[in-house]
Amino acid sequence: MTRTSKGLLLGSCVALVAGCAIGQSESFTFTADLPPNFAYYAVAKYAPAEGETCTVTLDDNPYLGFNREWRTEYRPEHKVPVYRTVKGCRLAIYRVELDVYATYGGDYGDFGRDSAVVVVREQLEEHQKRTFDTTGESAINGQCQWLFRTQGGKRRLTKGLICKKIDAQGAVTKGRPVGAYTLDQLPGKTVKLKIKLADEERPAIGDTWVKVPNGWKRCMGKSFEDQYAFCFGNYKDFSTFLMPDGKQCSIYPGCTE
Repeated sequence: MTRTSKGLLLGSCVALVAGCAIGQSESFTFTADLPPNFAYYAVAKYAPAEGETCTVTLDDNPYLGFNREWRTEYRPEHKVPVYRTVKGCRLAIYRVELDVYATYGGDYGDFGRDSAVVVVREQLEEHQKRTFDTTGESAINGQCQWLFRTQGGKRRLTKGLICKKIDAQGAVTKGRPVGAYTLDQLPGKTVKLKIKLADEERPAIGDTWVKVPNGWKRCMGKSFEDQYAFCFGNYKDFSTFLMPDGKQCSIYPGCTE
């Protein structure tokens, strides 16, 4: 092999490696640090990049889903392209919509859900952008809380989930967990959704449970068949209820007083 051919071969290899590096750099890692029995489903949404004149429709599948089967095939970490080409159209990510799921029982419907979001723009004001630490990671912090209630003729206990953002000072605030980034911030970086679970649960509907020293008691209402069963000032007559596993209880969460 001549020196010239060796040089050409080396140049080709360098170009190939550089091409691979460029391809890899046009993605970021999304991951999540969630409490036990939590999972997320994400949809990364794309639109024509700045300067593109092409168009795509939903039939062109411009979106990417991650953890669609969150019950059985959940993975916390995924590589998310910053740019994609669909039907010859260069697309840029503009949003990642997240459904946060948490299960509390064995039945298929025994789960709660709320949402979080990653917003991506060409430009943002400095105070709007999330920053990255020295390892290239940026955290979106939030707190989720269980809201409990009873449903059905047997007053089976069910739960809903509400998730709020945590600000830079560590305080739980209004609004769902959200992080905003610019397109040029993301390549090669890691965005992590960090959710903690509130220490206490609370009733989903006001004036239906009464707080007692060791938990919550369910107001009876007009009768056991009363689906709404508001207390209406009666804090003496309480009812039993069924836990998700079928156990009959008189106080939540300890079951028995």
